[in-house]
Amino acid sequence: MFSLKKIYHHIVWVFQGVQVFALVGKSGSGKSFRAQLVADKYGIDFIIDDGLLIRGEKIVAGTSAKKEKGVLTAIKTALFANKDHADEVRKTLEREKFKRILIIGTSIPMVKKIASTLNLPQPTHIIKIQDIATLDEIEKARRSRDEEGKHIIPVPAIEIKKNYPHIFFESIKVLLKRKFSISKKNKEFEKTVVRPDYSRKGKVAISQEALTQMVLHCVNEFDSSIKVSKIIIKNESDKYIFNVFLDIPYGTQISGDVHRLQRYIVENIERFTGIIIDEVNLTVSKISFMKKIFKKNSSGTT
Repeated sequence: MFSLKKIYHHIVWVFQGVQVFALVGKSGSGKSFRAQLVADKYGIDFIIDDGLLIRGEKIVAGTSAKKEKGVLTAIKTALFANKDHADEVRKTLEREKFKRILIIGTSIPMVKKIASTLNLPQPTHIIKIQDIATLDEIEKARRSRDEEGKHIIPVPAIEIKKNYPHIFFESIKVLLKRKFSISKKNKEFEKTVVRPDYSRKGKVAISQEALTQMVLHCVNEFDSSIKVSKIIIKNESDKYIFNVFLDIPYGTQISGDVHRLQRYIVENIERFTGIIIDEVNLTVSKISFMKKIFKKNSSGTT
């Protein structure tokens, strides 16, 4: 039913001519700083950035990930992992009239996941931060993030002071100079610098050992008769790839049980950690001829 609803909304958006743009770059590379400039250039109506739905200079829906106390909860907020949060933004989008929307994220899988969660079409226009900013500008932005804990929200200070006064730091203005244009005047954008609580407390990382333990727990919870012989985890550009080698009992339906296990691992690890999983590759390395004992997981799947 849920997938049919997604298909319905996708058809509606496509029929209405809605286009989804994505601005992608590593954390602290200056994406939010340039968001309004990108929106102005491409005639984009809405921006989705760190859990917020922004139209022009107004926050119209959502919750800022930058108000969160911890890094992991901030990631979940940015991904709209909370149902009420996602529902609020979805309903607002359904009420509003628009043609173009920009999703900001640290990777292509992340913006695709946000689009899917909000029932939007997948992005067809991918803009990389290095295409619109120089290496020096990106490095300067990263130093500001790493050394001073500063983040940008692409709305005026009054919007942040009204909604999130405790993280407000300062207001800055950026002038967009329109080259070779007589009819259009230069345009000024106001942005707000904030310092989230989690930026003042150092960095939080999830070790491969911790992720390995989570995979083992997921497999055991799904079906205790399936054993894991080896796990290889790769992290490339904020995307995680899991290669899991399994020892399964004879009689396990590879086309059914193993595929459900794959989904179970992805859904649980993404939900509890907020990381973006690009691939979970399950390899059956051994089939054991022993009595199969099923264990029901929390979703009722066997």
